[in-house]
Amino acid sequence: MKRVPFHLIPLLALLLFAGCAVPPAPEVRKPEPSANTAVVSLLSEAHAHKSAGRHEPAGASLERALRIEPRNPVLWQELALVRLEQGNYPQAENLAAKSNALAGDSRPLRAQNWRIIGEARSRRGDHQGAQAAFEQAGSR
Repeated sequence: MKRVPFHLIPLLALLLFAGCAVPPAPEVRKPEPSANTAVVSLLSEAHAHKSAGRHEPAGASLERALRIEPRNPVLWQELALVRLEQGNYPQAENLAAKSNALAGDSRPLRAQNWRIIGEARSRRGDHQGAQAAFEQAGSR
């Protein structure tokens, strides 16, 4: 068996450890709200209303945006959050489920929807259903 020259040992070690490196996981991001400027404007308006505690006009802005883009899962989720804050738990759950139906493979969006569903169920007193939803959120 041949001996490895001493000056090549660091290089061989580097090559050995480089083969053990794991590439970083691809970044998974929430989908962009919209490319439509009217929808982006309505969403911004809804956020401003929501921040000020004005949930009715926030919901109205989101409903207008949904008339423009009815298949936008981000808008459905935003409306679910508004309804959750308003105490309309059944509607919040239904809107989050609608968002999930449109979310495709967006794991962060789907996980957040399951958390909304879990919170709505918890506030209604359905603790078993809430736990199931939170488990779904964790597996997403």
